[in-house]
Amino acid sequence: MIPGSFDYVVANSVSDAVSLLQQHGDEAKILAGGQSLIPLLRFRLAAPSILVDINRIADLEYIQETDNTLHIGALTREAELENSDLIRERYPILLDTSSLIADPVVRNWATVGGNLAHADPGNNHPATMLALGASVVAVGPDAERIIHIDEFFTDSSFETTLRPNEILTEIRVPTPTDQSGGAYFQLERKVGDYAIAGVAAYVRLNNAGQITYAGIGLTNVGPTPIKARNAEQFLLGKALDDASIHQAADLAATAAQPSSDTRGPAEYKRAMVRTLAVRALRKASARARGGE
Repeated sequence: MIPGSFDYVVANSVSDAVSLLQQHGDEAKILAGGQSLIPLLRFRLAAPSILVDINRIADLEYIQETDNTLHIGALTREAELENSDLIRERYPILLDTSSLIADPVVRNWATVGGNLAHADPGNNHPATMLALGASVVAVGPDAERIIHIDEFFTDSSFETTLRPNEILTEIRVPTPTDQSGGAYFQLERKVGDYAIAGVAAYVRLNNAGQITYAGIGLTNVGPTPIKARNAEQFLLGKALDDASIHQAADLAATAAQPSSDTRGPAEYKRAMVRTLAVRALRKASARARGGE
């Protein structure tokens, strides 16, 4: 399908973008890499009257670690995340996540911020950021807000708690501890396709090998990105052994809300969540113990 008509304007700064959003309200949409927005426009699931292109705001493209926090600029391309030595060495779960997005051509343009801001349950980063306990920075006309990822996605599809006059500028991830690790796995019909199902898992261990933090996020098995809270709570205080991994995977599968479609029946997707959760938790456990 062909998108409806719209006006197009380029923002040269964050304040410029915010001003345009304030001026046009709900009628405006931010254009970054376009990976999430363009399909919505093509199928007329979004029909803005104006697109605000933020690709010239160089200040929003960075990956740096300071103050016990990983800072990722919202305009950071997936390819930059994928090729970052810092990400490869310290945050391999993010490498898992970005490397499974579409294909290299798309990853050269697609942005981390856009992947989150559209709240598409089929996108990879929402599940991973839920698992990591990340936060996002939103800038509006009056102030900057830090929104924990648990409060960023709403109960409605493709909706976040960003206000109409706010722009997402940064993603913040807590730095890993010595005994922490995470992993992301997904199942696709073909390379580059949206996931049939995906699971992100992240754990921190104490010196006794007990879990002090567990995060599990699910991709494309519900109308919104899903945080498997019961599975996370179950793991706290336990050793990450085969029994606890399988029980947590069962709880993660229960948290899924899949529907049957061309990618498969609902129960198949639920079964895949269970399988992928086992794989992600095993890999997270291995990485937390210093392995790969």
